[in-house]
Amino acid sequence: MLELLKRRRSIRFYEDKKVEKDKIDGLVMAALLSPTSKNRRPWEFIVVEDKEQLEKLAESKANGSSFLKSAPLAIVVLADPEKSDVWVEDTSIATILVQMAAEAMGLGSCWVQIRERQHNEAMSAEVYVQNLMKIPQSKRVEAIISIGYPNEVKKPIDQESLQYEKVHQNSYGVAFKR
Repeated sequence: MLELLKRRRSIRFYEDKKVEKDKIDGLVMAALLSPTSKNRRPWEFIVVEDKEQLEKLAESKANGSSFLKSAPLAIVVLADPEKSDVWVEDTSIATILVQMAAEAMGLGSCWVQIRERQHNEAMSAEVYVQNLMKIPQSKRVEAIISIGYPNEVKKPIDQESLQYEKVHQNSYGVAFKR
């Protein structure tokens, strides 16, 4: 598991190759298996393979979403905030588990933050995605995950670069002993 965590990097360039149905099914299963507070399962997911929709999703934000147009697959992660007051945490857990499952399958992924971001001066990224994907206003959009076969190589995270100085032991200010 630790090696998988070291390997998982944000991938923004993808090969022009569809993600196979069995892998998509596995990613959906990973999302649906993600734990939630009080097992309320407020999350919902939209699997997007349509190129035209992906190109429109790439316009969600002024910065940080354009690479979606080259992704063969995206998963929009949303939730019903009436089901849980910690829907942000629940959707975040689901999002990272989908990314870890993608890495385990040899796929690359990148989190595109939507909640609390702007599409333009007049509209939030969340409203843009809600309108585009016909999501009811009662639902909230947390993120979009781009997924595909990587067309870039990134080195795994070097263990020596980990910031152990940010880890405390037994109380704040006491250095963690490795």
